[in-house]
Parts: sequence; C-alpha cells; structure tokens
Amino acid sequence: MSAVRVLVGTTKGLFVLADGEDGWTVSGPHCDGWPINHAVGRDGSGEIWAAGGSEWQGAGVWHSPDGGDSWRLAKLSNGQADDWMAGNPEVAAQLGLTPSPPAPFTGQIDSIWSLGLVDGQVYAGAKPAALYRSGDGGDSWAKVQALTDHPSAKDWNPGAAGLTLHTIVSAPGAPERMWLGISAAGVFASEDGGASWDRRTRRSNEDAAGPGAGGHPAAGTADEIGFCVHNMVRAPGEGDVLYQQNHHGVYRSGDGGRSWHDITTGLPSTFGFPIAVHPRDPQRIWVLPLNGDTQGRYPPGGSAAVWTSGDAGRTWEARQRGLPRENCYFTVLRQAMATDAASPVGVYFGTNTGSVFASRDEGETWDEIARHLPTVLSVETVAG
Repeated sequence: MSAVRVLVGTTKGLFVLADGEDGWTVSGPHCDGWPINHAVGRDGSGEIWAAGGSEWQGAGVWHSPDGGDSWRLAKLSNGQADDWMAGNPEVAAQLGLTPSPPAPFTGQIDSIWSLGLVDGQVYAGAKPAALYRSGDGGDSWAKVQALTDHPSAKDWNPGAAGLTLHTIVSAPGAPERMWLGISAAGVFASEDGGASWDRRTRRSNEDAAGPGAGGHPAAGTADEIGFCVHNMVRAPGEGDVLYQQNHHGVYRSGDGGRSWHDITTGLPSTFGFPIAVHPRDPQRIWVLPLNGDTQGRYPPGGSAAVWTSGDAGRTWEARQRGLPRENCYFTVLRQAMATDAASPVGVYFGTNTGSVFASRDEGETWDEIARHLPTVLSVETVAG
C-alpha cells in the first residue's frame, strides 16, 4: 500500500495522496487550481498526466515527469480567460497574466474529461465528445478524426453534463483494441487503433426477450441498452470482458461490447456512476449505487454502501464497515472509484463532499483517508 499513490482530480486542482509512516499525506493543489476531470500515471516512472479545464480556462492536459514536483501544460483550446487577457492587456499585465498562444482546437472543445495510456501514446477524451492522441507524451495532439466522422455522430445527444467522452479503455498487449464511453451516445469500439469505430449498444439475446426499456427514457429499448453509459472497465484476462454502469443499470459484456447483459438484479438501485474491477479476478467488481437520477443522487436511505460481486454480477453484497451508515447524502461521480494492484487489492472512492475513502481488504472495510478536499471528480492510482 505504501508504494501506491492516489491521484484525486477535483474542481480546484489535482491532489496526490500517499500512505506514509504517519498516515496518509496530501500534496496539492497542483495544476494551477484548474478543474481536473481525470488523471493517470505510468507505474514506476513518476509520470502523471492530469486533464481538465472549462470554458474559462480552455481545454488542456498537464504533464509531470517527477511525481507532481513540476508541471507543463499543453492547451488544446483557448478559453474565455485568454480572450479577456488579450482584450485587456494592461490589466492582465498588472495581474501578472499573459494569454496562452493560439491552441489548435479552439472553438471545438471546452475541456478534457478523460485520459488513457495506450502503448506509449496518450489519449484524451473531450467535451463536446471528441478523441485526441499524442505520441510525444502530451506535448502535441491530433484529433482521431474517424470518431468525429462516425455516421451516428449527428444524432449524439448530450447528457446532463453535456456530450462528454469520459471513458477510454484498452486491451493490454493489444493496443489496436479500444473502447470509449460517451454520454449520451453509448459505447464505441475500435479494433484497428482508432482508424474505424463500431457503436456497441445491443442487448444480449437473453435480455432482448425480457422487459427491455421498462419505461425509463434513459433505459434504451428492448434491443439496445441506454446510450448514457456512465463508466466502463475491462476485466483482466482474455476475451474482452467489459462491465459498465449505465444511467439505468449495470451491464456485462463477454464479447467486447457487441452485446450487453443486465446484471443489476440484487442491487438497491439501477442508478449510479462508477464501476471498478479487480485487476486479477475478472468476476470481482464494485459499484456504488445511488438512489436515482431525480431523487437526489445519494446513497439509498442515506446509508453509504459499496456493493460487490464475486461472480460477475449474478449476486451482490453490500459492504459498509467504516462508511457513514446514516444521514449520508454525498454523490460519487463517474470516474471517482479505482483499484490498485496490491495484494489484497485496495479500492478507493471520492465524494462530492471532498472525502476520499480507501479499503485495504478488497472493500470489506473502509477508512476515510482525506477530507475537506474540493468536490472530487476522479480517483485513480499509480504504483511507484
């Protein structure tokens, strides 16, 4: 556990948590206090990438080669702040501010929402939904045009947070295979390194014979699951087993997303944001259900619980030891849960009330390892 650092993206910068002899330490805020929607690190290297921004700052990816001691920003789009500084140079100079140079995708995107490290390349997902790739560690970026040109793109509808590409998943050892989660456009897969993309939202034959959409506008049809995927993970091992937390249920795919089977039965709610998978056991998963999209988006009954399945979603059990069991009204957002590769596996999640919880025993018990942070947008881990 001491070799694991927890990267916490918040509305006021990136924070890095490390477990030391005297407990957990908190470093930050990094990245000039930018909203950081997601951060990833390369194990054993000290490298960290943090992505975010807004209409004010513009869209960008921060890179640290030394564990957060120093940072360099690559802007993909300029924001309103750059326009203001350019229009008010004397006031900006008095404040010590200078506008950024023209960024390559200004006017196309507002912020970066997700990152993925794939075979030496860095991928970034944006709002509005678009995918970018860097082959030089994040210094320069090119758009993956095939996704933007997908035939369905004209029909993509924004979710409550806008049309966002929030999840990037790849297959270790097979970098040509990738999956994306876009709210609210669905799951997209590529088997040729991004040269082409296939939309994968079909229900399994078993589910298609069942009740289907159930009357909820986000739940899809009898043939397709809802397009509003909230988060997605790939299970370890062969076969491209995927799990996703959707706006209206938890689903499993055993065929790389070509079909999806509803595994929500046994959970207290169909609604939630994050999902995490064990790094060595493809059948062990964790979710954090919330009471509903229009009911407050907090734990059912105001009692926090992480639910886990050890049999790929056939059965579920709640784990609450160490979590607030009453008067709990926080939200855990889509990218705010992660695992590490320790033995036993550590599981982590962050809340919109600024707390980070950690389990050292695969979710059986929990400790609050940070509190009073800004709203937590994402949680990831990096080793070494």
